[in-house]
Amino acid sequence: MIMATEWTPLACLSSRMQRNKADKELKIALIVINMPLGGMIDKFKNLCNIASVKSYTDGGSSQVFNVVGEEQEKYLPDYISGDFDSVDPDILNFYKEKGVEIIPTPDQNETDLTKCLRILINNKSISEFDQIVVINAFGGRLDHTMANMESMFHITKLTNKPLYLMSEDSMACLLMPGYHIIRVNTGLEGEWCGLIPIGARCTRITTTGLKWNLTDGQLEFGTLVSTSNTYDGSEVVTIETDTTVLWTMGVK
Repeated sequence: MIMATEWTPLACLSSRMQRNKADKELKIALIVINMPLGGMIDKFKNLCNIASVKSYTDGGSSQVFNVVGEEQEKYLPDYISGDFDSVDPDILNFYKEKGVEIIPTPDQNETDLTKCLRILINNKSISEFDQIVVINAFGGRLDHTMANMESMFHITKLTNKPLYLMSEDSMACLLMPGYHIIRVNTGLEGEWCGLIPIGARCTRITTTGLKWNLTDGQLEFGTLVSTSNTYDGSEVVTIETDTTVLWTMGVK
């Protein structure tokens, strides 16, 4: 029997009544990075309200500070990390005075997101969590978006807990080699989805539940990339892959 990895990517945005039984006590670790919250403000607030752990990169703390107005204390993180080149000193002092832990990470060989994730995973004093959600992960500078995706590869070496990157209308996660069941029945899924062979050529991949399925297919830049796909009406998508691939999907 093939062991499956099960995913419900949008469970974090669902109300408790909408979640599958296995997800109803979902413990989320939320990370905010340095991109304007813009249309994500409602999703951010909802995620903050249910998150077991909240962490901001230095630039992420500025983004939150600038949009929550008089509700600052309601959205204090557990810690802020970074090299602190992307935050106003007055904003950082505000968080210090509120008792937020400030963790310097001056190493320039990794992004602030990767370093923030390492703290989250390695610090045993941080509350337990089941999955990690990074918001503001797409949009803006393309090199920043690619760096955020690259961070996911680092973290797969440290934890097997799901890591999702989210923007206002998109979500993505890495699927490691193996068999995956992705539940797409929360009602929050957008119309589109895709499979991207990021990092390496995918030499064998088979799917069900998509309008355009693959059977022992190959994915590679310059050959085929599965974008602008959609669902066939099933409540689950299955993916069996011999290579790490990026699953991406629309979010309402």
